Amino acid sequence: MSELHRTPLFDLYKEYGAKTIDFGGWDLPVQFTSIKDEHEAVRTKAGLFDVSHMGEVEVRGEDSLAFLQKVVTNDVSLLKSGGAQYTAMCYEDGGTVDDLLIYKRAENDYLLVINASNIEKDLKWLVSNKNGNVSIVNKSEEYALLALQGPVAEEVLQILTDTDLSEIKFFKFKKGIKIAGVDVLISRTGYTGEDGFELYCDSNDAITLWENILEAGKSKGVIPCGLGARDTLRFEAALPLYGQELSKDITPIEAGIGFAVKTNKEAEFNGKAVLLKQKEKGTARKLVGIELLEKGIPRHGYEVFAGGELIGVVTTGTQSPTLKKNIGLALLKSEFTQLGTEIEVQIRKKRLKAKVVATPFYKRSK
Repeated sequence: MSELHRTPLFDLYKEYGAKTIDFGGWDLPVQFTSIKDEHEAVRTKAGLFDVSHMGEVEVRGEDSLAFLQKVVTNDVSLLKSGGAQYTAMCYEDGGTVDDLLIYKRAENDYLLVINASNIEKDLKWLVSNKNGNVSIVNKSEEYALLALQGPVAEEVLQILTDTDLSEIKFFKFKKGIKIAGVDVLISRTGYTGEDGFELYCDSNDAITLWENILEAGKSKGVIPCGLGARDTLRFEAALPLYGQELSKDITPIEAGIGFAVKTNKEAEFNGKAVLLKQKEKGTARKLVGIELLEKGIPRHGYEVFAGGELIGVVTTGTQSPTLKKNIGLALLKSEFTQLGTEIEVQIRKKRLKAKVVATPFYKRSK
């Protein structure tokens, strides 16, 4: 059994009461207090996450834009320096290699942020698609990544910096900013459905940044949060998780992230023909929200039926901490995806009544 990877903050976990689990080969905190309390903190105040397990890859060189246009589905030419973009990488059959963020730091200088469990696979994929004057360098070991998410995130971070954080708009970033004396790239992005920031710093500075943010936010109710709350928060906001809502067998169109697939861009990107067809003619299956009408929780992998016919599978499900409802995301045959359609979820030996509902389940008030 190979040893689990650890983030630069691992030695601090015990001090904050973390309960850790094996998450895709990483020894990470599932919770510090309780998933429910941490979820509530992010929705009402703010929570601090260690997401240093995410991968960071630098793409540079005079042909970097042309290269990215070939390997990702979104239109990278629309990105200006200081901007971030959500996108996907696909195989020729339209299946998803990964979903990721691209930061344009300067002309011909991009930072790709990829899923931890996909780092090795993504790097091989990027290198195998490389052409022209492009440098692809894995910088994951050098970076730590903290995420402060929730309504008071800006107020708390503002205590620690002279930079006016209100100037950083959604999906924009600034680099070379000092937060608690630490040099960071700070972006107004996140994975919780709340306002907040993600802070990229040198892995050696992670502990300083973590402790200073928690100290500055103590009076505002900021607490450390683990993967459990991260999952329930992103799920309520219907943000996809690779390996569940997206995979090599699920295309971005089926998963409902067609907004990140620009089939009208000139560049021929991997999977373009399949994804264009899906956009124009529709897909045989779609990701939808479901709500249980009987007592039971839909879990990942549970089968979904209608009139005795197997019509799909639950990709994520839980009892929503915010809505207090038993809900799920499910990939269903398209003819059963109309809002209000009655379906059944197989939970152990019973088929429990459910219905198709709108997503996102939760949307923050502006």
